[in-house]
Amino acid sequence: MSICPKNKSSKGRRDRRRANWKMSATTLVKCSKCGALMIPHRVCKACGSYNKREIISTED
Repeated sequence: MSICPKNKSSKGRRDRRRANWKMSATTLVKCSKCGALMIPHRVCKACGSYNKREIISTED
């Protein structure tokens, strides 16, 4: 059996419910090694380090 609504939901009520699905800005933090902005808990794209250790060697 499927769920059947007993009463009609108005457009306003429907749209108010859907209004909470919005995009949020990406959280950025400074890298502890080079100071570049990066996503937390990820390898830094600028220097290739994570948790003050070099994970990916970068050729400059």
